[in-house]
Amino acid sequence: MTAAEDYKRIYWYVMRDLKRSNAKMPAYKQLEMEHVEVFTPMKWCLKVRNGKNERVQVPFMQDLLFVHDARVVIDPIVKLTPTLQYRYQRGGGSKNPMIVNELEMDRFIHAVRSSDNPKYFLPGEVTPEMCRHKIRIVGGMLNGYEGNLLSVRGSKVKRLLVELSGLLTTGVEVSPEMIEFLD
Repeated sequence: MTAAEDYKRIYWYVMRDLKRSNAKMPAYKQLEMEHVEVFTPMKWCLKVRNGKNERVQVPFMQDLLFVHDARVVIDPIVKLTPTLQYRYQRGGGSKNPMIVNELEMDRFIHAVRSSDNPKYFLPGEVTPEMCRHKIRIVGGMLNGYEGNLLSVRGSKVKRLLVELSGLLTTGVEVSPEMIEFLD
């Protein structure tokens, strides 16, 4: 594949938004307005608005977003937005932005959207003691998903761990009767 063909090919790019957390127009909203597909891992938190506590969704990591399009579409937006940047692979220089495999990203998004309250973990936060059992989900929205069962001492909630290699892991709640142990 030539460089020109690759420039037009659609990938899931890992990007950074360097705007402040209270910015009115974060990059994920700006890109959505440009009709570019964006996925930002979100979490629920309480914010005070007009003197009242309000439950709102905010990005799990302020500067992390995944953009699904071709560089020919994304590059002009990045040029006009100094706070929007590609994340680059270590040692790869500025010519190799980080990308996520299409199937891996689709699997991750589907898992996150199947849960009302996904729990996110950064690389290194999930220890071997937390994921001792290999499982498969039988039935429901995550039918056929395989991964590790998140074991947290004292928690009654069962969670399947779904990982984006080296970037982020999510724990999504699963019903105990849908768990099949593989080990």
